[in-house]
Amino acid sequence: MSKHDNTIYDRSTVWKRFKLKVFGANPWSGPGVGHKLAPPSKPVDASFFFPGGDAAVLLIHGLTGTPTEMKFVGKGLANAGFTVYGMQLAGHCGTEDDLLRTSWQDWYASVEAAYHRIAEKHEVVFVAGLSMGAVLSMHLAARHPGKIAGLGLLSTTLRYDGWSIPRFNFLLQIFLHTPLGLHYRFVENYPYGIKDDRLRQRVVSNMIAGNSVEAGNLGMTGATLRQLLSLVKVVKQEMPSIKTPAVILHASHDDVASRGNADYVEAHLGGPKRKVLLDDSYHIITVDRQRGEVVHELATYFQALSGSAALTPKIATASR
Repeated sequence: MSKHDNTIYDRSTVWKRFKLKVFGANPWSGPGVGHKLAPPSKPVDASFFFPGGDAAVLLIHGLTGTPTEMKFVGKGLANAGFTVYGMQLAGHCGTEDDLLRTSWQDWYASVEAAYHRIAEKHEVVFVAGLSMGAVLSMHLAARHPGKIAGLGLLSTTLRYDGWSIPRFNFLLQIFLHTPLGLHYRFVENYPYGIKDDRLRQRVVSNMIAGNSVEAGNLGMTGATLRQLLSLVKVVKQEMPSIKTPAVILHASHDDVASRGNADYVEAHLGGPKRKVLLDDSYHIITVDRQRGEVVHELATYFQALSGSAALTPKIATASR
């Protein structure tokens, strides 16, 4: 290779590194969806149930996610003596168009409905959510003061400000209020919320193949993201009034939502709380390398709040 070729290579490498640092691994998006919405897809129910003791836990997945991302935690909590319900949010586990037909009020309505079904059967109910699911969990607690026994707030996402997010995200609020912003399509960046290489490859393969039941959707439009930010605005106002005990679990190096999100929740939530930072996981802590620690922290915290009487398993749970 000539000296001239070396110069070209060096400049190219510097430019690639600059783009990665400033714009992210994949600058958020692709073309918008200007087409007419396709007919709704056939609904797929990916919710799950693991029987256990008298105390119940409602698990809520994240935006564009799937109940599958909560299943490992669900099995672990069932083995710890809880009856576990993994719900599915409205508009999820289908196509991007299915999600576009829903608003944050629809997502919350499915949480509310699931909670009421569980509360009819269980006197003690805990709620744990991942990412946007954590935000919905807090909203549920705000709407039912004194009714939820405890919260598990996992990778709470109030802002997309993790290390893989493009550095111009501070302009997002303005951009989403433009016609282009509403239709712009935001695509997930490497490492897709997962630090474990092997697991990430499997999840991304399912995303690319369109298997939204197993891995969720690869991206979302600005209209959907705007719905999330509207929900966050409401919940931020509610936080001081939420007295429900909460355990806050967050990755120290979250690629999607920085630990600043957890710090904000810790500072503004009105009730007792415990914050735990995980040092070997990224955003989707329910499936990443420290998923066992997530189960342990949730089970220990909820057990302390519920008392042993509510945790006597009705059905053996060791072989799930």
